[in-house]
Amino acid sequence: METRAHYAAVGAFVLTMVALAFVAVLWLARAQLSTEYALFDIYFSGPVSGLNNGAPVEYNGVRVGRVNDVRIDPTNVERIRVTVQIDPNVAIKEDAAASVETNILSGVSFIQIVGGTQDAAVLMPKPGQRYAVIRSHRSRLASVTARAPQLLEKLNDAADRLNDLLDEKNRRAFGETMENVRVFSGRLAEQSKNVADLVSNADAAAQTLAKLLDNVDRSYTGTDGLGNKLAGAITDFSHTARGLSDTNRILQQELQEVRPGLRTFSEQTLSDIGTLVGQTRQLVSGLNRLTTQIERDPSQVLFGDRREGYRPK
Repeated sequence: METRAHYAAVGAFVLTMVALAFVAVLWLARAQLSTEYALFDIYFSGPVSGLNNGAPVEYNGVRVGRVNDVRIDPTNVERIRVTVQIDPNVAIKEDAAASVETNILSGVSFIQIVGGTQDAAVLMPKPGQRYAVIRSHRSRLASVTARAPQLLEKLNDAADRLNDLLDEKNRRAFGETMENVRVFSGRLAEQSKNVADLVSNADAAAQTLAKLLDNVDRSYTGTDGLGNKLAGAITDFSHTARGLSDTNRILQQELQEVRPGLRTFSEQTLSDIGTLVGQTRQLVSGLNRLTTQIERDPSQVLFGDRREGYRPK
């Protein structure tokens, strides 16, 4: 009796949960059916492999809707028309663009909408369009896929050129070059001792040069170095130049003081000296005559001229 009661309780609980789940599904389906979406058309000129109905639509990485229909454009067989439904609360602007992106791991394709600025106008259907058309652009993967044939062709050209480069003649020349490198490396290994000695000598020369530079630096910057002596010489020369300048200034002052005396000397004294020189010359001339007369007749100088001339009677 007690066991039957437990079974009845479990059964009632299970039925209740099933009923609640059924009600929840109906409520969600009703909400899904009652939700209104904004429809847009997107035209792609290339393949849209992996894109199916119900694929997600993302706006800058955020899911905003799903793909409603994928088919060839009835008016142009070179285009694929993809109809998407997007949450009406999401404003699609005129400068937005859509592309087909593919998940590399799963291989599932989806629509990715990018761009759109705040100042741009909201995208609206134009005359003759059933829905507003979002412009399309090629995704990065699609660009690579589209350029794959060109890349393969360039790779083939590069491979052909590489084969031409590695012909028998070039391979023989390359082999000879490698043989020369091997011989050179062997000889270099044989001369390793000489190279080591050369490196050692270069190291010793570098040390000697460093010591020489250190000595030169000390001779210049030391206490009795050339730098200090040169500075002292420059100081002495400065003092000497200053002394010469002072001497020149003193001489200028002395010349200013002596200049009146020099003018008097040149105007009066020189004239007097000229007169004195003239008189001195006359005196010397008289002395010369007197000396000549004394040498000729000293008595005449002492006693006068005693000679009497002829006196007629």
